[in-house]
Amino acid sequence: MLKNICILTFFIVVYIIYNMKVSTKGIYALNVLTCMAGDEDKLWTVGELATLSNVSAKYLEQIISKLVKNSVVKSFRGSNGGYMLADKKKNITLRQILEATEGKMQTVSCVSSGIKCDKMSICKTAPVWARLDSVVTTFLENTTLDDITNGKI
Repeated sequence: MLKNICILTFFIVVYIIYNMKVSTKGIYALNVLTCMAGDEDKLWTVGELATLSNVSAKYLEQIISKLVKNSVVKSFRGSNGGYMLADKKKNITLRQILEATEGKMQTVSCVSSGIKCDKMSICKTAPVWARLDSVVTTFLENTTLDDITNGKI
């Protein structure tokens, strides 16, 4: 059952993420985190997560390292060690996840990078890009792992 939820969630979200040119690290991070969100209190091993998400353990370690570094996942060392979500799934946003693996999310650099284009005052499309950036940012900030795992998107 958990594996089916993880796979289904993966395919639902891939379309959205793929069109934003998110790397496989971002896609797999979200897939792995949705699996972890299925049992928030469980201490997961890389092997378990690799099997559930169909990602090599070596590649998954790179992804999890980024998630740990950005406080999305907690790491526990030792023979009984593993990984678990750093917070409740209702508090982990899609923006946190993707920025952990992709860096700062921006749709169009001229409106989302903070550097103003010298043509901004005459650009008729600037409002379109600003609105797109706003919509994407709002979506990423307001969509949580809980929303994804419970089919609320």
